[in-house]
Amino acid sequence: MNKYVIDTIENREFVKCLREDLLSFGHGFASPEGGAYYLGDDGTPWRDRPRETWITCRMAHVYSMGEMLGHTGSRQLAAAAINGLLGELHDGKSGGWYAGISADGKILPTKQCYAHAFVILAASSASLVHIDGADDLLREALETYDRFFWNEEEGLSVDTWDTDFTELADYRGINSNMHTVEAFLAAADVMDDEKYRNRAGRIIDHVIKWAAENNWRIPEHFTKDWKADLMLNRDKPDDPFKPFGATPGHGIEWARLIVQYALSAFIDDKSGRQKYTDASIALYDRAVKDGWFADGAPGICYTTDWEGTPVVHDRMHWTLAEAINTSAVLYRITGSDRYAKDYAMFMEYLDEKVVDHEKGSWFHQLDRNNDLIGTVWPGKSDLYHAVQATLIPYNERIGLSIAPSLV
Repeated sequence: MNKYVIDTIENREFVKCLREDLLSFGHGFASPEGGAYYLGDDGTPWRDRPRETWITCRMAHVYSMGEMLGHTGSRQLAAAAINGLLGELHDGKSGGWYAGISADGKILPTKQCYAHAFVILAASSASLVHIDGADDLLREALETYDRFFWNEEEGLSVDTWDTDFTELADYRGINSNMHTVEAFLAAADVMDDEKYRNRAGRIIDHVIKWAAENNWRIPEHFTKDWKADLMLNRDKPDDPFKPFGATPGHGIEWARLIVQYALSAFIDDKSGRQKYTDASIALYDRAVKDGWFADGAPGICYTTDWEGTPVVHDRMHWTLAEAINTSAVLYRITGSDRYAKDYAMFMEYLDEKVVDHEKGSWFHQLDRNNDLIGTVWPGKSDLYHAVQATLIPYNERIGLSIAPSLV
């Protein structure tokens, strides 16, 4: 069907309708203090759950883009989330941002690299539409990140501090570094500061090396000395942030970010771009081969072991969103029909299995038979991955972060 084929009028209209549905679905996220409520199956906020910094950041980013796209109410929603980041989620004493605030107003412990990377992304996007306080938020977010999370000697980011920034955990993680790459690329584009693009490239070089040594399956977890811990959480393989094994969705997501970096950092260096493009293709191909239809049903399994055998068969909506993005991006830069075919395949699966045509948004977790479950991601927490999957495939400036590309 043309509805699923990239660059057709029908597909453009399909993704536009998906985007409007998503943006309309999320209107109830903002608490009176600005922190984001976790959204339930029909978009009703779950007020008994914590208001977490990473979700608040994602919603600020999404509705900043909504403002760029002319979606009614977006400015007020983006401003509410930025207010939450300047207010209840901000630690005025020790600096940085709490992991979140519990339903009864208590601080969630630790200071997370993952959340702080998203503060940078949120502030970058909000500054583009001149949300009050966004410029100051971006400056503080970068200063805090530089002080506590970025390790200039290693060219990588540490992961988790205690709440007062006095004790650093030994764990090092690639997921937080991946979102750091996203945040640094956005900061570089918004602030015209190549320091952050160069840092993103240093992280990427490490990841490519580690992936190449593991047959293009990316080690996710490391010790403080950056030794891969390939058996972490073997007894809890479906952990939402630290799952055991390889995560095909992250291989796919890294592939897209690496292309974005290469196109922006090697504008006049074709061989430099090609080196990174080759790595992106290897990551994408390995992840899709391991994850897609791996157990007799469509969908991308959550995790595999180090030989590519599925471990957690559940399908997460974010993995599909990234597959849509990266197949489109690789089609744009290579012209190969196989990526266009993949895109159409993913879009058909999205329409048939993942979009909730009754209540709105996308189902966040399906089992191996594509039936709805919520063991890892109950409800529909936020819109970030899904909304980006309606924008990135049609970003004509692939080397530019998605929010700046809309301005």
